[in-house]
Amino acid sequence: MQADNKPLALVTGVGPGTGAAVARRFAAGGYRVAMLARNADRLAALAAEIPDSIAVPCDVTDAAALEAAISRIGAPKVVIHNAVGGAFGNFMDIDPAVLQRNFDINTMALLRLAQLTTPAMVSAGEGALIVTGNTSAQRGKAAFAGFAPTKAAQRILAESIARDLGPKGVHVAYLIVDAVIDVPWQRERLPDAKDDFFIHPDAIADEIYHLAHQPRGAWSFLAEVRPFHEPW
Repeated sequence: MQADNKPLALVTGVGPGTGAAVARRFAAGGYRVAMLARNADRLAALAAEIPDSIAVPCDVTDAAALEAAISRIGAPKVVIHNAVGGAFGNFMDIDPAVLQRNFDINTMALLRLAQLTTPAMVSAGEGALIVTGNTSAQRGKAAFAGFAPTKAAQRILAESIARDLGPKGVHVAYLIVDAVIDVPWQRERLPDAKDDFFIHPDAIADEIYHLAHQPRGAWSFLAEVRPFHEPW
């Protein structure tokens, strides 16, 4: 589904932070944006704000619902998998069902999105699949036992997809966000933190847009963004 011959961008996990910023950035870049999330009211409000966008309430862990959503919106040129499931706790504290749920959101939904959307990109000879991640994709800290394994699996899956699709003209990239994202609930949790402690969702969105539009002679797979003073 396209309007005025605009390319279509599909964004999952469109909440008030990164997802909304990505939707706005791609709309500003000339895209028709399809926004997926579970919160229908939030999506409707955002769709009213962003011209020529479409709100698609959907739980990405529901395979049938995700397939129906893709069928409804059409073939995207760019897909951004930003939906995320997280949990804090060590391996003794974590409910296995929570780990499974996070795996379904972070990894299985990526697999299904790629299977549903990238064949059309291959046929067109162009397209991009961008996945938002974080440092949990690279290390397993004690308190991240219910989250880090799923993000590590997500990164490796994205790399496998990238190695397959790159030679076919489709760019796959994984963006690691090594920072606390500047959203209201994080501000409330960290009231004494200075502005430059956080990363702004608009900055993340700009980098995602950049990755999706890199020239073919200079594609990145693994990219990182962090505040200038962040230890790493």
